[in-house]
Parts: sequence; C-alpha cells; structure tokens
Amino acid sequence: MTDYDTVSADVEHEEEIPEDHPRYQDLLTRHRIEKGVEKGITHLQGMHAEGRGSAFDYLLGETTIPSADDAERAAAAHLLLADHPVLSINGNVAALVPGEMVDLAEATGADLEINLFNRTPKRIEAIAAHLREHGATDVKGLEADARIPNLDHQRAKVDEDGIYTADVVLVPLEDGDRAEALNEMDKTELVIDLNPLSRSPQVADVPIVDNIIRAVPNMTEHAKELADADESELLAIIEAFDREVALEQAENRIRSGEL
Repeated sequence: MTDYDTVSADVEHEEEIPEDHPRYQDLLTRHRIEKGVEKGITHLQGMHAEGRGSAFDYLLGETTIPSADDAERAAAAHLLLADHPVLSINGNVAALVPGEMVDLAEATGADLEINLFNRTPKRIEAIAAHLREHGATDVKGLEADARIPNLDHQRAKVDEDGIYTADVVLVPLEDGDRAEALNEMDKTELVIDLNPLSRSPQVADVPIVDNIIRAVPNMTEHAKELADADESELLAIIEAFDREVALEQAENRIRSGEL
C-alpha cells in the first residue's frame, strides 16, 4: 500500500492532502467544494457541476495547455485595458478560488461581484463574508438593482454599477444562457470552462479552457507581468489571440486522449 492509498476522502483541512499525490488538484477541488456546501456558499448542484469539470480536466491531463495559457494572457490584457472590468463570482468560484479572485481583482483594478442561480440573502451574505475573509474590501452583488436583459430567474440580477455597466466581464463556470445574454449586451466576455463545446466558451471573446484553480492564478501572474505594458503592447496581445484556435486545440487535446 502506498501513502496515496491512505489519504482519507474526509480530510478536515486541505493541508492534509499531499501535494505530490497524482490527483492532488482533483482532491483539492473536491475538498473545497464540500467545504463550500458546509458553509452555505456552494449549492449542492455545484457539486455535480464540479464533477463534470473534473472529467474534462482529467482528459486535458490536469494541466494548463499552451492555448489556455495564451487565453489567460489575453484575458489579463483585456482586464488591464478595460475602463470598468468586473469579475463575476458564483458559489463554486467562491469556494474554489476566493483569495485568488481577490488577487486578480487587485492586479487588474477589477470589481468583484456575486451572481447566483440559487440566490438567497443568507447565501449572498455568506459568500460576501467569505470573500472578505480572503482579503476583499469591496464586494458587489448585494444590491442587485439592475437586471441583465432577456434573462429570467435570479441570475439576471446584477449591480447597476457593476456587471450591468462593465465593459469587460470575467464569468467563470457560467451557465450558457447567461453567457449568451451578457454577450448580447456587447460586453467583452472572458469565460473559464473546462468543456470547450459548452455554450459559455463558444460565445466568449476569450474562452479559457482550463481548471479555475490554475487559470485564475495564471491570469494574475500575466497581469503582474504586463502591469507596465503600454496600450499598444496590450492590444497586440489581444489581437494575436485566436479564440477559434484555442477552442479547437482544447477539443483536440480532449479527443486525443494524450494524458
């Protein structure tokens, strides 16, 4: 029996998961989602969504492929050039990368806004408190005084001075219909999704086919590297990115089975 075989599925703290475990990232995401459910941050449905994503990540080799890194660099350039960038946060995002989203917001000058499918005041407050525990000083999404056009249900609710008037929006792990509705508002949409065939990356200006626990820190690193870049350099990065190629290369990697 190896040490890996002794790792409990019910670890209390993520530090108990050995970083050299061959499925470390998968164990880490499962642990964070479970804790998110326990804290009232993540809905039970989010556990199913994470399971689907885990399958695609396995087929990607649980690594950031070159086309995804290019997308993350282009996304960072978009956020840096934006007049009003906003990072959208749902329950899974809050559970998986709360501190990392705060770091990305600080590196790009973006706002953080909570947006939920299963929206309740208690859950909104729990997520806001969780983000503040990880360093956030200003969290939008509590007022929800505007609505995304042509979209029903609670997830249409946004802040007027947040997503509603943003020019660039990062929408990780997003429902396809909401991604389409944001696209119809002529916003530059950056999407993180492990399935290149789902509607969200298909309508995104920058589809990032990568695990969010790798993608967000990578975007932050790119943003820091580009902090002193001038407008022409950032525009060159954006123009060099080909969304169709990125989607095709991600799909080819998944279909090839080259793990």
